Parts: sequence; C-alpha cells; structure tokens
Amino acid sequence: MPLRRTPIPLYAALRTIHSSTAMAEHMRAWQCARPGDVVAKLKLNDKAPRPSKQSLKADEILIKVVSASLNPADYKVPGMGLMARGLIPFPKTIGMDLSGQVAAFGEGITDVKPGDSVVSRLDPLKAAGSLSEYVVAPRDTYAPLSGDANLDWAAAIGTAGLTAYQCIKPHVKPGDKIFINGGSGGTGTFGIQIGKLLGCHVTVSCSTAKAALCKDLGADEVIDYKTTDVREALKKAGPVYNLLVDNVGTSPPYLHAKSSAFLTPEAPFVLVAGGASLSSLAQVASAMLRPAMLGGGKNKVVVFMTKKNREDLSQLAQWLAEGKLRTVVESTYDFADAVKAFEHLKKGSVAGKLVVHVAPKA
Repeated sequence: MPLRRTPIPLYAALRTIHSSTAMAEHMRAWQCARPGDVVAKLKLNDKAPRPSKQSLKADEILIKVVSASLNPADYKVPGMGLMARGLIPFPKTIGMDLSGQVAAFGEGITDVKPGDSVVSRLDPLKAAGSLSEYVVAPRDTYAPLSGDANLDWAAAIGTAGLTAYQCIKPHVKPGDKIFINGGSGGTGTFGIQIGKLLGCHVTVSCSTAKAALCKDLGADEVIDYKTTDVREALKKAGPVYNLLVDNVGTSPPYLHAKSSAFLTPEAPFVLVAGGASLSSLAQVASAMLRPAMLGGGKNKVVVFMTKKNREDLSQLAQWLAEGKLRTVVESTYDFADAVKAFEHLKKGSVAGKLVVHVAPKA
C-alpha cells in the first residue's frame, strides 16, 4: 500500500521559511547599550542585525571578521559618560580594527573578490564595530592582503600601525633622529619598526622588562624609565632629535616644556591623542601658552588623531606581506572572552597588541 504524504499547512511552511531567513539576518556582536565602563557594560548580542549583500553601496564590501584587535580608545570613548553620547551612537558595537575575508562586494569594487583576505579600520564614531561576525567596509577603509597573511598580525595594524606611520612619515627624512616616548605598546612597537624602515635613528623609552623587546624590533637606543630620568638622559644628547612622538602623555610630566633641550628648533612634538588624558592635554596646553622664560615649551605641538587613509593602510599591508613589519601580539582571546581581553587591556603595560579571534579563517 503506497504511503500517503501529509500535506504541510501553508502557514507552517511560511513559518519555516521565515525562521531560516531570520536566522540569516542575525549575527553575534559585542555591544554597549549605553555609555559607561566597557568591562561592566559590554554584552554579547546574538541577534544583532547582520548586514546583507543587498544593502551594500557600490564602493563597499562585506567582511566576515576573523580577528579583531583592541585599542585603548575602544574603552576610553564609551567610558566618557554623557560626552560619549555626543560622539558615538548607542547601542555601539565595540572595536575599530580587524582582518577577515570578503563575503560580498558592491558593484563598484574591482580589487577583491569573495574569499580574499583584507585588513580594515572602521570609523570609531559609527555604530558598527570589529567585535562582530560581519562588518561593512567602504573602499577607503580597507586594504587587500596576501593569501598567506597572518590575520592576527594584520588585524592590529589598523589603528596602532596607521598612528605610528602617520606620526612619523610626514616629519622625517632618512638620517633623522626620533624619540618615541612609550616604545613597547601597540603604537610604539610599530613606531620603532616604521622609523627604521624610513631610515631614521630611533630612541625609545620603556620599562626594564620591555627593553629587550624594543631592541629586538630595531630601536637604536633604549631609555629605561624605571632606572633613568628620561628628560635628563635626553638632555645629555643635546638638541639633536628631529621628532618626538609621545604615546604616553603623562610620564614623564611636562615633557614638552623641557623638549627644547633635546629637540631641534623645527622639530614637532607629536602628542598621540588616543593615549592622552585630560591632564596630559592640560599640561601641554599650559606649556604652549606660557612663554619660554616662565617654563613654556618652544617646539610646535601636534595633537594627533589617526586619519582614514587607504594608501597608508596599503603600505603597512605591503610591509607586512614582505616580512618587513611584524605585529607584537601579547595575548589572544576567544570571541566569548572579549570582556576578559578588555580587563587585560585596562590594566595597562601591554607589550604590543591584544587580539580577539572572532571566527576561524575559511
């Protein structure tokens, strides 16, 4: 006797189709619903809206995120309270820097195809962030990577690498001497290597424990701030440095006010805003406004904010592919442990970068 098939009611079939479609429209993302301490506010949303191929503009790509790298600004900006509401939208997916693989692309994209590896730095003032399974990246925010690229290393160059490159490249020529205050963090470790790639003599400050790392990356001289007065050590060399990049902002105090003793008259004092605090900015402002005879600084101050620049990002990606640039990764975390990664980052003194594994590489 032949088996009879029981017909599926139309509403049940539609419900099944809707359910599978709804699943495809969602993804996991670490988000802050409101301003505050990221460690306390960060929650995993497993029903965050997932961007679709149909939503892409002509110059955009959809990236399946593999690795995301953390930066101090990722927790500092949401932690600014009411001021944060005026800067970024909430809920905010946290993170700027990532690497991953192209899932789809807009009709105007010709330099990548699905499956290609890319590195990207997202706009930190928009709702999207790198701690999510998928992101949309405009053409000017990503750069192609070689197929065998280390995606953990690539994920870290977006902010720290760009910051180091943009702080140094416009101000130096081969043979110049630069001083990097804070050589062992994410920006500092890239700064040492980039300074050397641009033909400069590089002096850095760091702790005793990080001195070997800085020398290994190429630093010509290392000033151990644990055992040496950094300002006095610089003064002994005289006004020979053509650039100072301050990644710390608060230590040693009033560094800009004393900088004319070791900087050439035309040398800029670049203060990296991402590592600056209100107190360090107040110190620099005070030094700038006071005349030199009353303790003010003489050298031009550049308060630096990282800029979106595809050409710069592509240069970093090329150096990475050629083995001329490497990322110092102190620790990696699973996607589920993103909060633990921020707890680590907030303790300070990270040697290099922290990377979160969002998904395995296909």
